[in-house]
Parts: sequence; structure tokens; C-alpha cells
Amino acid sequence: QVRLVESGGGSVQAGDSLRVICAASGRTFSDSIMGWFREAPGKEREFVAGITWLGGRTNYADSVKGRFEISRDSAKNVIFLEMSGLTPEDTAVYYCAAGTGGTWQSIKWNFWGQGTQVTVSS
Repeated sequence: QVRLVESGGGSVQAGDSLRVICAASGRTFSDSIMGWFREAPGKEREFVAGITWLGGRTNYADSVKGRFEISRDSAKNVIFLEMSGLTPEDTAVYYCAAGTGGTWQSIKWNFWGQGTQVTVSS
């Protein structure tokens, strides 16, 4: 059974940094693309960042480019999202996801974590 468990969320001030972590288990992820999404109150869930498990290619939403960095520790099956320059607009529940697909636009996100809350106050 695939499990994605997020941790590391919390409440910070604008301008602060925070790292959220996703621990993945239950299958081999070498053929997977791992991603971070977020869902703010009253808004749809949106893609934040993704990384290919094999090769470590990354992709980011325009809103977080230059501020967020996604990485993985293949030995420990852990995905990180390093967030810096946080603003109140980054406040959301952050979800980890695992998917497959040939291009960033065609990824099917098959598995999801339960989410971790990130709150940024001004």
C-alpha cells in the first residue's frame, strides 16, 4: 500500500523559510514523478513543484520559481520542499503526490498524502 506522509508545516512570519517533507513508502518510486501541490481556503488545489525520481528533473509553478526548491533523497524515499521568502499568499495546505507520465503536462497523479498546513502571517 502506497503511503505519502507529509510533515514540517507550521506557522511562520512573512519572509521566513520553511521546509516540508514527504516520506514515501509502499512501492518502488523510480518510475514516478513526485510533486507538491497546495490548496488555499476557497481556492482550487494547484501544482507547486515536481521532480522526477530518476534523474531529478524539476518543474515549478511560476508563483514559486526562485523561492521554492524541490529535492529528493532516493536512499530514504523522502521528498523535500524548501520554501523561502514566504508570503501570506503561500498560506495553504501542502500535499505530496506521486504520479506517472511522459511530460509534465500529462502526469497522472495517482497517490496523495493527507497534507500539512503552512500558515504565513504578515
